[in-house]
Amino acid sequence: MNRLPALRRAAVREWGPLFTAVRQRLAARGVRALALTLTAVALTAVIQVTQNQAWGYRPVQNLGAVRAEDPLALALLRTPLSLFVPALDLPVWGALAQILLVFGVAEVCLGRWRTLAVAYGATLAGTLYARVGVALGPGTFPGLPASDAQVVDTGPSAAVVGLAVYVCHQRRAWFTGALVVLAMVVEVLVKDNLAGREHLAAIAAVLVVCGVREWLGRRRGSRNPGPVVRACGPAEVGPGPGRRR
Repeated sequence: MNRLPALRRAAVREWGPLFTAVRQRLAARGVRALALTLTAVALTAVIQVTQNQAWGYRPVQNLGAVRAEDPLALALLRTPLSLFVPALDLPVWGALAQILLVFGVAEVCLGRWRTLAVAYGATLAGTLYARVGVALGPGTFPGLPASDAQVVDTGPSAAVVGLAVYVCHQRRAWFTGALVVLAMVVEVLVKDNLAGREHLAAIAAVLVVCGVREWLGRRRGSRNPGPVVRACGPAEVGPGPGRRR
């Protein structure tokens, strides 16, 4: 019984600031606070319906399917849309739920443009890692088999993982962030494939960004210290006996 208050306090420390920020922003702006998230969900649903049509599969592949064997310039052009192209071998509701939850929390906490930047950066990190991994070959830990160069690399999962880690760092939800990282490591250990490796690459890229932000914040703080408040000594409290004002 004594564990319940302790668990409650731990939950409040972990998720309290995040929950408060989301609640206040939604109360202030309503649905407008989730404009990016709702657009992303709608776009993903439309692309899913389109790519399952006989006439729509090829256009979606030409615009949003990324492979490590593609020319780099073409892959970079396709990467932004690839984020919203659900994998054909996975249920689309999973991608939609990930976007709605993680993008929604990130948009409320980070703002629209930073959410887009982190999501794209995480996705791009995974895409570039696939090319490097195939070039290294399966003989090294970061390396990938040559067959992975032909794997279609789409979906929001790398962006979702990257955003989750970034928001946890910003809101100091250390335990939750560690769980996300641990889950991705276990994923690779259980089923070592391109998607799992790209998740780790996305996490690594986001952690580097977080580390740089922390370093810059400390550096700015050391250059611009706050005002120094001196304690008044006996002679500074006020005019003593025999002193004139």
